[in-house]
Amino acid sequence: MSSLSKDLSFLILQFLDEGKLKETVHQLEQESGLFFNVKYVEDLVLSGQWDIVEKYLSGFTKVDDNEYSMKIYFEIRKQKYLEALDKHDRAKAVDILVNDLKVFSSFDEDLFNDLTCLLPLDSFREKEMLACYRDAKSARTIMMVELKKLIEANPIFCEKLQFPEITRSRLRTLINQSLNFQHSLCSNPKQNPDVTLFVDHTCRQSDESYPQLNFSDPLMVSPERTEGFLPRATYGPSQPTPVPVQMPFPASIVNPSNVTHPIPLGGSVSLLSTTNPAPLLNCPGGSEDVLRTRPIGISDRITLPVNTGQSQSHVPTFKISDGLPKTVGRTLNQGSSVMSMDFHPVLQILLLVGTSVGDIVLWDVVSQEKLVSRNFKVWDIGTCSMTLEAALIKDPCVSVNRILWSPNGALFGVAYSKHIVQLYFYYGGNDFQQNLELDAHAGSVNDIAFANPKKQLCVITCGDDKIIKVWDVVTGAKKYNFEGHEAPVYSVCPHNLENVHFILSTSVDGKIKRWFYDILGPMVDCEAPGRCCTKMAYSTDGKRLFSCGTSKYGESFVVEWSEDGVVERVYQGLGKYSSDVIQFDTSKNRFLVVGADFSIKCWDMDNVNLLTSIDADGDLTASPRIRFSKDGMLLAVSANENRIKILGNAYGLWLLRSYESNVGLRTLPKTGTTKLKTRNDETEEVRVTEISGPSQLRSLKLPVQEKADKILRLTYTNSGTAVLALASNAIHLLWKWKQNNDNSSGKATTKVSPQLWQPPSGIMTNDVTDAKPEEAVPCFALSKNDYYVVSASGGKISLFNMQTFKTMTTFMSPPPAATYLIFCPQDNNIIAVGMDDSTIHIYKARVDEVIIKLKGHCKRITGLVFSHALNLLVSSGADTQIITWNCRKWERQCSRFIQIPAGMTTSAVLDTQVHLHQDQMHFLSVHATQLAIYKVKRLQSLKQWTIGESSAPITHATFSCDSNLVYASFQDGSVCIFSASILQLRYRIKPTSYLPPDASPNTYPLVIAAHPQEPNQFTLGLTDGGVHLIEPLKSEAKWHYYPTRWK
Repeated sequence: MSSLSKDLSFLILQFLDEGKLKETVHQLEQESGLFFNVKYVEDLVLSGQWDIVEKYLSGFTKVDDNEYSMKIYFEIRKQKYLEALDKHDRAKAVDILVNDLKVFSSFDEDLFNDLTCLLPLDSFREKEMLACYRDAKSARTIMMVELKKLIEANPIFCEKLQFPEITRSRLRTLINQSLNFQHSLCSNPKQNPDVTLFVDHTCRQSDESYPQLNFSDPLMVSPERTEGFLPRATYGPSQPTPVPVQMPFPASIVNPSNVTHPIPLGGSVSLLSTTNPAPLLNCPGGSEDVLRTRPIGISDRITLPVNTGQSQSHVPTFKISDGLPKTVGRTLNQGSSVMSMDFHPVLQILLLVGTSVGDIVLWDVVSQEKLVSRNFKVWDIGTCSMTLEAALIKDPCVSVNRILWSPNGALFGVAYSKHIVQLYFYYGGNDFQQNLELDAHAGSVNDIAFANPKKQLCVITCGDDKIIKVWDVVTGAKKYNFEGHEAPVYSVCPHNLENVHFILSTSVDGKIKRWFYDILGPMVDCEAPGRCCTKMAYSTDGKRLFSCGTSKYGESFVVEWSEDGVVERVYQGLGKYSSDVIQFDTSKNRFLVVGADFSIKCWDMDNVNLLTSIDADGDLTASPRIRFSKDGMLLAVSANENRIKILGNAYGLWLLRSYESNVGLRTLPKTGTTKLKTRNDETEEVRVTEISGPSQLRSLKLPVQEKADKILRLTYTNSGTAVLALASNAIHLLWKWKQNNDNSSGKATTKVSPQLWQPPSGIMTNDVTDAKPEEAVPCFALSKNDYYVVSASGGKISLFNMQTFKTMTTFMSPPPAATYLIFCPQDNNIIAVGMDDSTIHIYKARVDEVIIKLKGHCKRITGLVFSHALNLLVSSGADTQIITWNCRKWERQCSRFIQIPAGMTTSAVLDTQVHLHQDQMHFLSVHATQLAIYKVKRLQSLKQWTIGESSAPITHATFSCDSNLVYASFQDGSVCIFSASILQLRYRIKPTSYLPPDASPNTYPLVIAAHPQEPNQFTLGLTDGGVHLIEPLKSEAKWHYYPTRWK
């Protein structure tokens, strides 16, 4: 459930509770699973309504979810059983024993037998363990105390026990504000309008006058009508006056100096917050994001009346179509006919193009230069089928049918008109490398798509041989083969709905089929309108399905489909005849765009009538190829004379200009030029931004009650709502951020100071009984659900409960001592433990047993990481060696030593560590002298950055959560930020920007941690025990990184 959906559910719960609809409230609590009402459960328990208690519980947890849930259900059913026995209702007691308590016998048969033995007794109080049982009322009270403890300790109820702090009647207030705003937009507003919530409000034509709003006033009702349309609850708070927010319209729409627009569009949004979100970045554009204020079918134009006492000759207007890219910002001369295009999903100024002669080209649309151009070539003709060889000999001409980036942009695929699919790794700039070549289909490969079934990236292909195939992008192994079409398969569209993965496919005879990965044969079989050759695509949010195609008679259709395979909408406005299959794309869950009739035809998804047509200054092909950038700001369109036009909306054009002049760094002073050596010993000049003052970034020192020892380990919780640190004195520190009006997400932020969390049970402290302090290497690992942490500081390994800070157990007494810990991503019960004797122990917590010891390093283990996509474990050691291990057989696969640059000695500041890239196929190696990017599979070094002779050693480094950046800390206190794909230095943050003026010169970061969801936030753990959270300035929003341009 999305954040706004959760907010809305809480508002509905509040609304129902204020309306005294108690049963409905509890039904919604149970069905949504968002809030567990302990008081309601307590009332049910004390009144003995056991069936209702269990029904309510079932909305949150099941008996076998974990040991706490099992104990909760057991205590309830045991009490029900004892009460039946106390009433001498043997039949009911037997029924409870057989139907309710029998399930626990598989976990504790002795306990079940003890309960069975109570049946023949006249009074169960004869048993010593039940002698103190008085009556049902007192027993229920005692049991409820125990249940509360179990509920609070159960991780399933984490963050579900506290209802958010919401001002009273919040939903009513929001509706009131919305109606007031809609009424302010009416062309002829009435004094006492008729109001309904079933449709957007608009006043009909009327002779009644109403004071019109001056542009200098906020768009809201006049002061004498502050009560609004809905009566406010007598116990509710007064409604806050809306604060006008400057709306950055394009200059062509309004004159910004004359209009103040109150729609809060920028920043994070929460329905629970009563404060106004931050405005958008003050730059042209952004108007495409304005929320609709009336049904699309009524009008696509909003007119704001002006009361100036003069003629209204300058009435500002806003069209829905203003969000579309219409203006030509760049023109690219491709040189051959364009067949397929795709914008990079992250670096959206990069455009990948495939042509009719088999060329693939990577364009930088800002500079209009080709970063890479490759002609078609079979990589290994010896592995190709004889059919392909014969086809190439007969006709060597090959065309690109489809070119496509993977979801994270680390990989792209090319489908050719003869048999072949080629996959490339992309490392940034002009650097990409061959990955896999597949002799995929007999004949043309008509389409490709990337999907992630079973959490493993695959490429899907289809072709003239009427088959759909699914391939592993790492090994090239064929995983699935779908047959059932009676004609060549034209396109594939993978999707997942509620974690059910499937593929939609279309063939040239107009048939549409749906395939599930683990089921042979199609589950859905229907026809496209006109039995046309069609392609399908989902909206950006994956909730709406569209198709576009052309029949053999030249008739074209654009339609929307229901989940049941029924056409819901047929969009109007296409020409009667097309000589080619028309292309289409979707943008921002709002627009449908088709290339047809020498133009670009555009629809609002909610309106079947044509919204607008764009001619892009003319010279478009009859059926232009089109492609939106991911955020919809740019649109690439093929034109005559083998050209590509890049269209932008107001914000897109501003973005192109800002990249061109590098004004994205305008608020950060002092940009220097640094010369770096690349992997090929080429010298490259890059712009490095120096940050030296506290006004140039946002930082927050996390509060501590006592001066802590130096911080040696640091991590965020997986939810991003807390930071956990381990100090050199074996003490853990946990900071939690609360969800409130100032921090609606509840995530870690510099805006709000967190709370240093210390439960009554005390702080978490590692066992150091058998430790050697001078040799101890602290380490810890957090479970995926943030509920457990395993930790060691030279002594035994401790397993802590993160909610209570209690030590659950200890294991593995030294020697050897643990130096690195990591949970297996597929099974939290398996822990890889690096030891100071150079071995790696694979420990199975469930049976408290080391199942195997891996040997290969000759010094202590300093880093471990699992690549579950490749089923490999990567280890690093103090011997500067990196080894990969096969996780199926736990066998050594390959190894290599890090090359220490000549003249540099191995420093004790930091041993070699490894951090996995988001794509699971690459990792970052960190050493005191260097950073390097390697391929996991073959340990091939791809990029390397080495410190200079006078530079301070690296103390730690890690990837940002999206792996686009590398954060590295140094012994001189500075922090450097690199573009990860090419290890290009972008920012150097000096210690004066985050440390106080009186800080010791020996204070510097020992460890750095990246936020798991916010790629531009990181945290530093310092030698003085301080922990500092760092973010870019709000005006910048992110750390910028640009594609490399090699000299």
